[in-house]
Amino acid sequence: MNPAVREAEILVVGGGAAGLCAAAEAAVAGARVLVLESDLHLGGQLVKQTHKFFGSKDEFAGTRGFKIAGKILDEMASCKDKIETVTNANVMGYYPEDGVVTVMVGEDEYFKVKPARIVMATGAQERLIAFPNNDLPGVYGAGAVQTLMNVYGVSPGDRVLMVGAGNIGLIVSYQLMQAGVQVAAILEAMPNIGGYWVHAAKIRRLGVPILLRHTIKAALGDVVVEGAIVRSLANGETFKIDCDIICLAVGLSPTAEILWQAGCEMKYVPELCGYVPIRNARQRTTNDDVWVAGDAAGIEEASSAMVEGRIAGLDAAASLGYEIDESRFGVYEERLKALRSGETASRIRAGLARVSANGFLGGMTSDGFQ
Repeated sequence: MNPAVREAEILVVGGGAAGLCAAAEAAVAGARVLVLESDLHLGGQLVKQTHKFFGSKDEFAGTRGFKIAGKILDEMASCKDKIETVTNANVMGYYPEDGVVTVMVGEDEYFKVKPARIVMATGAQERLIAFPNNDLPGVYGAGAVQTLMNVYGVSPGDRVLMVGAGNIGLIVSYQLMQAGVQVAAILEAMPNIGGYWVHAAKIRRLGVPILLRHTIKAALGDVVVEGAIVRSLANGETFKIDCDIICLAVGLSPTAEILWQAGCEMKYVPELCGYVPIRNARQRTTNDDVWVAGDAAGIEEASSAMVEGRIAGLDAAASLGYEIDESRFGVYEERLKALRSGETASRIRAGLARVSANGFLGGMTSDGFQ
């Protein structure tokens, strides 16, 4: 079988917050856009977010995540003649010799795409940690628990031990309690809570202990999870916690395989949680035909991912010759600066300085790097 190569002005890989915003922005500018999403629906992580977002009104502060997804899809619908979307579509590879991308839809359909430009918005993968019996049924990543509860309405169990007190661990713990699931405790290996205090405060008010400098030593059970052994990192003492679910919220890593294949210059940046591409202030990578946005560019909040997506989509369209309002870049730059201000975002700012052209985020230009 030798499938015909499909054409696309802008290919957006990933239909989450960043990818959808990139598609909407590029289509409004006049470009023809193809969006590929590996999940069965568009929206990415937004569709499982039942909590209200922080940030600014421009990024839908005060709106629940799944409703934000609906708002962006409505925006895309206004220029639907310019956008094609394909779900259940996995990008299998990028071939730099001719710029062709191969795609598998489900298990039966295979096709190739030769886009003029690509926006990589491939998101992130959950990290896991090793401990005895971590392959027992009942050990989940936090994203899987959110999918079960908030997408399919299935309770994962009766009593959960949460490992990780970042924003994801705190938010999912609260959502579990809203669903009637008991949270036995939240473990955090670091000496401080990694998430926002407003999330931690809600958990503590409900009586859930947050055990700092503690980690899981082993899962208990022969067939399914029946408990866990917890170890103090301060003094080495161990004790048992009864639970039937162990939920791991120990961080995310950027999904970067296609960026490597595209020959983008990559750099390991701990502050951004893994290997990410060098890029200029308009999200363009060292491969002139490839832009990056969202968690694939470094792990941040969804609000920042949406703005990055808009910058990437707008600049990709501009590179094809479409007329755009250049002042929009300044508006988006200011919105990103506001989202990344304050002490809590200092790590993000430090990481971005290491992968931005000349270590400088300002002064957006359309032709390469500063």
